[in-house]
Amino acid sequence: MKLRFDSTLQYQLDAISAVTDLLDGMPSSADINAVPLISEEMEMGTYTELGIANPPLLAQEFIRENLHKVQSGNDIPKSVKLFDKSDVYQFPNFSVEMETGTGKTYVYLRTIFELNRLYGFKKFIIVVPSVAIREGVTTSIKLMREHFRGLYENCAFDDFVYRSKDLSQVRQFARNNEIQIMVINIQAFAKDAEKAGNVIHQEQDKMSGRRPIEFVQATNPVVIIDEPQSVDTTPK
Repeated sequence: MKLRFDSTLQYQLDAISAVTDLLDGMPSSADINAVPLISEEMEMGTYTELGIANPPLLAQEFIRENLHKVQSGNDIPKSVKLFDKSDVYQFPNFSVEMETGTGKTYVYLRTIFELNRLYGFKKFIIVVPSVAIREGVTTSIKLMREHFRGLYENCAFDDFVYRSKDLSQVRQFARNNEIQIMVINIQAFAKDAEKAGNVIHQEQDKMSGRRPIEFVQATNPVVIIDEPQSVDTTPK
């Protein structure tokens, strides 16, 4: 039996547009955006290892204007600010709410390809709260792979589950010029950096003495949090 996915459901297209419209006016960028990850003085001179980053966002005032348009179109009160100075993270965060059973996984996966098509974004991280949800996400990607390739002209993409025993995938995530989708458990980010086994925050000889998280951060990734309500009231 082969599953078929309906790409024309209007409420799903509206949810995708609610995200992509936030960046309306941003130039399309298919160019390589290289960022230096490592710079070391060596006998032969300076060695620079490069990664490929997402393009920079619009200025905050333009994102806020776009946000107000999206909110008005969905009967949502307008936000005064994108974030407060007291917030831990000084960058915009947006919540897209959908009813259970309406295809949110399909929506955020397809949003990845729309952000790539429209604006050239290539680096995406899907953060999940549990192993069960992680397995559901990876299964969805597998089932929808052919569907998305049909919709987006056989657009090449790689997906993988972050595993601390295979850091080569993190380096590939940073360097590869195709769409990269990393699926990772919230625990990998949330553990105390001093605890043994929290590899993503530890310096690694195999990564030129840098921490894996630095490779991830340098790509300026789009982070999608699946079921954020399960962790938004905790230190995670």
